[in-house]
Amino acid sequence: MSLLAENRYGKSRVRLVKVKRHGHWHDVREWTVEILLEGDFESCYVDGDNSGILPTDTMKNTVYSLARRSSAECMEEFGQELIGFFLQRNLQVSAASVELSEKKWDHLQNQGGAHPTAFLQSSRELQFARIAAARNRELSVRSGLEDLVVLKTAGSEFVGFMKDSLTTLPEATDRLFGTAVRAQWTYTSSAVPFAVLRSAIRSSLLKTFAEHQSKSVQHTLYAMGEVALASVPEISEIEIAMPNKHCLLVDLSRFGQDNPNEIFVPTDEPHGTIEARLRRQG
Repeated sequence: MSLLAENRYGKSRVRLVKVKRHGHWHDVREWTVEILLEGDFESCYVDGDNSGILPTDTMKNTVYSLARRSSAECMEEFGQELIGFFLQRNLQVSAASVELSEKKWDHLQNQGGAHPTAFLQSSRELQFARIAAARNRELSVRSGLEDLVVLKTAGSEFVGFMKDSLTTLPEATDRLFGTAVRAQWTYTSSAVPFAVLRSAIRSSLLKTFAEHQSKSVQHTLYAMGEVALASVPEISEIEIAMPNKHCLLVDLSRFGQDNPNEIFVPTDEPHGTIEARLRRQG
């Protein structure tokens, strides 16, 4: 005899492009949506009774229909609208979560400035948000970004580390520091200016990365998280992952040449993985 301990189901990879037309000026949003519902679905699993099952195809259609009349300016707001819609219309659902990711489109720049209706996707950076709520409980909102690829050519060292019989890594007082930042943070409220705060967090992460005198990836990661928490009191914690994307100095001595920290070979594998979560004190 088996017991259904927990379950959820939904629709993934629902892709949406929305164009907002303001006269001759257009804005573009590209989102990918995942919806997951929890609730009283045991009869479907155990007995094959689908009477309480909202088809996942209907969930997909809901995304497009709601997007048409939505006033949401950001992923977090649209996710809240979706959750409210599903909980209100489906009493068999006890909890819902919506995860969204956004590919950023920027207005194409030409000699006359920004083109009003042409766009450029110049970065592989992905921004995301996860909104979840149980029935009659407050929403939780967690947002973030990933593949924020950055590199600095000064202000980074790595010395004084442990050494044993298997250590071959030389100490470096002036090394290239490259990484692809993944960061996610939790908001203290579901009613804050998400787009403004996201921009502030992103800017604080980038500014700190650029200016911090790094003694290790860990050292800079902590500094970035610390500044983000200090800059945006509307978040309670931030989690950051920063793989160490190595650029290795090439030995040119065998060709009779010097290499004054100018010629490197980039390598992604294997790479160091550094992660931490910072939480606000008090």
